Formats: sequence, structure tokens, C-alpha cells
Amino acid sequence: MRDRTRRLVTPEGVDLRLRLGEAGARAGAFLLDLLVMLAALVALTVALLYAQSRFASPAWGEMIDVVWVLLFFVLRAFYFTGFEMGPRAATPGKRVLGLRVAARDGRQLGPASVIARNAMREVELFVPLGFLLWSPGGGVDGWIRLAGLAWCLVFTLFPLFNRDRLRPGDLVGGTWVIEAPRRALLGDLAANGAGAGADTGAFAFTTEELDAYGVKELHVLEDVLRARDAEAVRAVAERIRARIGRAPRPGEADAAFLDAYYAGLRRRLEERMLFGVRKADKHA
Repeated sequence: MRDRTRRLVTPEGVDLRLRLGEAGARAGAFLLDLLVMLAALVALTVALLYAQSRFASPAWGEMIDVVWVLLFFVLRAFYFTGFEMGPRAATPGKRVLGLRVAARDGRQLGPASVIARNAMREVELFVPLGFLLWSPGGGVDGWIRLAGLAWCLVFTLFPLFNRDRLRPGDLVGGTWVIEAPRRALLGDLAANGAGAGADTGAFAFTTEELDAYGVKELHVLEDVLRARDAEAVRAVAERIRARIGRAPRPGEADAAFLDAYYAGLRRRLEERMLFGVRKADKHA
């Protein structure tokens, strides 16, 4: 069985262990998204047919056809892009199956990468499907259908023939699809001891120390605390201490320090959110 675990070093120097999404899970997520799009398309068609029945005229019928084609293009062009540009970096289908899109270089997923990976889907799937669904059979058109089917199969099976299960769109956009199971944040970590130091007063952080980082770093810190890799915990603790100018006390455990800093940083970010201030990352 092929190992799906990958090492990813973020720009902050954190070595994360990620698991690539299974080919079956990715296919299932895509089918779920197609069902959502189909439901939206059916609702759109019903609405346009109702409008056509209310304003029956040849000119209106032609305009309805144009509007349908235009809205269908907008739906398939922006459905994936819109959801993957969001904070979860996942479509509804991916969220259901515990997947998300991530940048392969460890940086924050950017709009250019999302647009590139999804623009390729037109070439990979929707254009050849057009030949299959709307090209009349027989003669030369029969060969066009066969070519379209072969094209779809090549791109559909492409992730099975590379180590990281990448689509052509992933290659172009510099992305991959990883497992991202649903998880509670502070509650689960607190149950495992995270934040205990902060609660007992063993650690006290100033506002300036907590304002050194933002939401992005909070998520990275959470991944480190969940993995509990000793080397990663030590490296991250050293980086945070260096950034906030805080020397470790004698006998201070790196894990306890990170637990406390995580709890304090999360509280600080939540307090700022109450006043409409969102600090995206340490550069904000």
C-alpha cells in the first residue's frame, strides 16, 4: 500500500506531516459537488421555464436559452473556485469527505493557484464532455465522441499514475489535496492538556507578545500541538520565544509553553474578532 504521508516545511519553519487524500475520496467529493451543481442547474432550469411560460414569445425563448448557457458556464467556472478560495479551501463535497486543497510549497493558498487548478478542469473534463453529450452520432462525429471519451479517461485516471495523486490542474496550480478531518479547536486541545499552563497562571503573556501572531500561525500551532512531534514542538517553541523576546525559564517544558501560548493567542484573537478586528497572520 502506497504511503500517503508527506513532510511539508512551512515558511515559518514548521515541519508538518500531511496525508494526501485518497483517489476514491477525491472522486467521491467530485461526484457530490456535481450533484450539488446539478441540483442548482435543475432549479435554474425550472425558474427559466417558468419565466418563459409567463412571457411566451420567440424572442424571449431565444434569450432564455442564452441566459441558461451563460449561467451554466458561470456555475461550473466559479463553483469550485469560489469555495476553494474560502477559509476552508474546500468545496462542499470535499468538506463532507474530510479533504481540502493546500499549496505544495507550504505557503498560504493563493487565488492564482486556485484559479489555475480549476481553469484546467475545463480542458480536463467539461470541454470533452461537451463532445460526448451534444455531438450527434455517426460518421466523423462518432470519432469525435470516441476522442472525447479517451480524453476524459486520460485526465480522470491521471492521479492514479503519479506519486502525489495530482491532477493536471494541481501540477499547474502548485496544489495538492490533503486530508483535513473535522475537528474542534480549543475544546479538544484543552481536554488533552492544552492551555492548562495559561489557566493555572504558570505562564502569563502580554498583549504585545500575543499580537506577534495571527490566525494563520494559530492554525499551524494547532497542527503542531495535535501531532506532538518532539522535534517540531522544540523548533516552534524556540521560534516563538525568539520572536516575542522571551527566554525559557529553568525546567520549562516546550510543550507546556506552546499549550499556554496557544490558549492565550486564541483568546486574544477571539477578543479582537468581537470588535471586528481580524489579524490574518503575523505580517498583518
